[in-house]
Amino acid sequence: MKFLDEAKIHIKSGDGGDGCVSFRRERNIPLGGPDGGNGGRGGDVVVECVNGLNTLIDYRYQQHFKAARGGHGMGSNRSGAKGETVIVKVPVGTQVLDEEKETVVADFTEVGQDYVLARGGDGGFGNTTFKTPTNRAPRKFDTGWPGEERWVWLRLKLIADAGLLGLPNAGKSTFLAAVSRARPKVADYPFTTLHPNLGVVAVDTEEFVIADIPGLIEGAHDGAGLGHRFLGHVERCGVLLHLVDGTADDVAESYKIIREELNKYGGGLADKNEIVALNKCDALTAEARAEKRAELEAASGNRVMEMSGVSHQGVEDVLRALMVAIHDARGDNEEEVREEFTP
Repeated sequence: MKFLDEAKIHIKSGDGGDGCVSFRRERNIPLGGPDGGNGGRGGDVVVECVNGLNTLIDYRYQQHFKAARGGHGMGSNRSGAKGETVIVKVPVGTQVLDEEKETVVADFTEVGQDYVLARGGDGGFGNTTFKTPTNRAPRKFDTGWPGEERWVWLRLKLIADAGLLGLPNAGKSTFLAAVSRARPKVADYPFTTLHPNLGVVAVDTEEFVIADIPGLIEGAHDGAGLGHRFLGHVERCGVLLHLVDGTADDVAESYKIIREELNKYGGGLADKNEIVALNKCDALTAEARAEKRAELEAASGNRVMEMSGVSHQGVEDVLRALMVAIHDARGDNEEEVREEFTP
């Protein structure tokens, strides 16, 4: 299944049914009077968050959703039936935005949430409604009110506890494959990862979800490389794991490039808790490792962890540090939890 995290759809709620003009004509009942019923209400368009979906690929092939019109009123004071509601099913983490992508209309973070995106039009009144003591045989009726119609954007932001950041070939996909059952494509050329990947990581009795997104390069905010398109998938993460390739010539510059792109992207990413790890340490000598770690600590102002996704060196310590940060983000980090998972 292809991964699609953004789609534009057109929605149209149902028009209301027309009212009816009718008069009661039965034998032995003189002056029966008006008995035209009201029109039915048009169907709504509802967006519902469901389980079992992880992409918006369905909306590449269907972009138009139109609810049914309400039934027309009938004689004998019978009202028209309500139009059938159309349900647009989306995965957890989906946002609904207006056509200009400026206003978030709805944000779905849990299965079962729903939102009426377009309400059906009201049905028109039949001539029974217009009966008065002075107008006993009205021939007036109302047509149904039109439904709402507009274009909206669906944008998917994956729900994950931790997010992976780094330049292309920093080892993010290798790390994800090493700590979870996810099997992202791993190769020795830039932009091997073309769409986000999720993996469930187990640390002792705890589990958390980690997201790997395509690597950023300098100028991503202007659309260079794959741009900022996928950064939204780590907006909801409690902590970011910033992997820096230890075999790079200038590890400090590699770190600064990503931080600059986070600042330009906004969305609060630059303010999130960050764990910095010097990756591919098994390919460095002890002297080179110490030198590059010192450079990276000076650039980041934080403690730098050493690890290797290939040899699993230091991976367990990084996972425990992530677990502590995730509990901090949730606000449920008790002292014993901190002591258990702090490396």
